This record gives sequence, C-alpha cells and structure tokens, in this order.
Amino acid sequence: MPIKTLQIPTPDGQADAFAAFPEHGERHPGVLLYMDAIGLRPVLEEMARELAGHGYYVLVPNLFYRYGPAPVVEVPEFIGQDNQGELFAQLMPMVHALTPELALRDAEAYLTFLTGQPEVSAGPVGVIGYCMGGGLAMRTAAAHPGLVAAVAGFHPGGLVTDAPDSPHRLAPGLTAEVHFGLAEGDLTPEGIAELDRSLDAAGVDHSCEVYPGTLHGFTMADTAAFDPAGMQRHWERLLPLLGRALGKG
Repeated sequence: MPIKTLQIPTPDGQADAFAAFPEHGERHPGVLLYMDAIGLRPVLEEMARELAGHGYYVLVPNLFYRYGPAPVVEVPEFIGQDNQGELFAQLMPMVHALTPELALRDAEAYLTFLTGQPEVSAGPVGVIGYCMGGGLAMRTAAAHPGLVAAVAGFHPGGLVTDAPDSPHRLAPGLTAEVHFGLAEGDLTPEGIAELDRSLDAAGVDHSCEVYPGTLHGFTMADTAAFDPAGMQRHWERLLPLLGRALGKG
C-alpha cells in the first residue's frame, strides 16, 4: 500500500505529512496518527500501511514542522543505548516547545485536512498516538468531542502530571472510547489509579492496561525497546476499538 506525501496548511505554515489508505476508490474512516518523539520515519510508514490495510485513511503529520520537513534531525536506522542519548538531546527541545496551545492549534488544522480528503468518509474519526502522541491524542479528542470517537495511546508520555491542563484532567470533555496501552514503568500505580479515576468520574468508556514485560517504545521496531508480543497486543486492542467506534465493527 503506497504512501502519499502531503502538505497540511496550519496557522503557522505548512506541516508536511504522509497518508496511507486503500486504493480501490472507496471512502474510509479517517484516523489521525500522532508520531512518537523520534518523528516521521519508515517504521511509522509501515504502521500506517498496516492500519490502512484494515480499511482506514491514516494521516501522519510531522509535529515538528516548525523546524523543517521530516526528518528534522538525522535518525539512525536502529536506535539503541549507544546513540539514543545524542538523538534525544536534539529532539527534546522540540518536544518541550510543542506547547498544548500550539498542539491544539495544529490539531484543528490536521482534523480539518483529514475530514476534507475525498477518500475519507463522513462520520467520526479516531486519534491515536505513540509516546508523546498519546497525550496529544487525549487533548485533541477533548477539544473535538463531536468528531473524535476513538482515542488510543501506546507507551504514552505525560498523561498524568501536576499541571492544571494535564491530559487526565481533560476527561470531562471526552465522548470518545479510550484505550491506553502502557509499558511497565510508563506510569506509577498511583498515576494509573488517578487516570482511571478521572476517566471513570467523567463516564468515559475506557481501558488502561500495562502490557507485561514491555519497555517504553515497545511498538517501534527500529528501537531496542521493540517487543513483538507488545506490538501484537497493541493491534489486538487498537483494531477492535476503531472498528466499534468508527462503524467498522
């Protein structure tokens, strides 16, 4: 399944992106996929292709577009202990610069673009995210409750913080069904309990699951954290969620 490169108009310029979708001319539910902190690269293209093969239009924007087109920094073919320190020293300033205000401004542009594509069917969309993208998916869904019907985050970062606008505090704004697939150590037991309490109190249909034996980044096949069993469990949770919420179940 081919990858189509795109440019998304935003209030701050043009965000480069790619999309994967079935080519047989039908319209398909849209899914906005938020990258991890490492950025757009072949492993995300493969994941988008896999998801598109199940009947979705998958849009993957470069969240760091303000710094240039992807790859914004040179990404090794394999990321392990010997090179991850140098890589993340370049990436983390961009992660921290993507404030909630900027992220939500971008999210509106991404969703407008996604739902305007001729290959995307009318109806709700899903928003999924990896690493930093998990919190962004939560923020996006809370800001667009009439549009986003499914949220999933895998090895998510920053879901439960002390900030007044911590993603877990946005649960009252959600109408989507939610799944979080956590690596061991992503959140403390207290953090998981706080996340569950927030979602329960808001009446959100959700599941928060620690995937056994996994490290942060377990879905990313180009990193030392990759875990095939965790990746399989990720698909086993994600595909039924999207099927139920987006009308393909």
